[in-house]
Amino acid sequence: MKKMIFLSAVMMLVGVSCNQTGLRRDPVTVVLNESGVDQEVRRLMDQGIELDERKRQARAIATVFSRRTNTERAHWLASLCYLKTLGTDFMPLDLAEIALAETGSIGFNPKAVSPKGALGVWQLMPYRAESHGFTPDEMTDDEKCAEAAVRELATKLDMARGNLRRAKKLYCGVGPEADAYEVKRRRYKQELLQELRAPLSVLAEEPRFLLAFAS
Repeated sequence: MKKMIFLSAVMMLVGVSCNQTGLRRDPVTVVLNESGVDQEVRRLMDQGIELDERKRQARAIATVFSRRTNTERAHWLASLCYLKTLGTDFMPLDLAEIALAETGSIGFNPKAVSPKGALGVWQLMPYRAESHGFTPDEMTDDEKCAEAAVRELATKLDMARGNLRRAKKLYCGVGPEADAYEVKRRRYKQELLQELRAPLSVLAEEPRFLLAFAS
């Protein structure tokens, strides 16, 4: 059963910015398949996978993202980093680092287009989006773009023979541009890790957001 979850509800599960051009951002409506999320969470819990670390990461991501966009959008994108990496080899921070490196400097603009034609918050090239079952136009949809980014990173992880750091660099490509991208990504990773190490008393003062799961 599909259920509408607006960002006001999203803002009460885990508590609490290679591209250039910025365009005006449109309001984002959050629509999640609650039953599907609930099933995935239960599956992970049945396997003994601890979700607390993922929640901690989502809090830190929302805080870091909010320095580059409005609070509502920061929470929405942080929730996608949490949800889209469930059941994968990745953690929320992995997806967040890429978003920061790709479009953090322009407020995570969903309509961003790089000089080479990469699209969306996670900057998928049109042919790469299509290889993962999406149309280029769908890359303006944050949820679909995040899903495509996870699939792309998984492809790069296979190419890198399991080396996640190399996979993240390959996400951008190879050569001098990828070298510069990697420096930028690692800088953003340090910012995220610093936020993760923030005292709990500081985190407690941040606005809280909750991804509501069916019981």
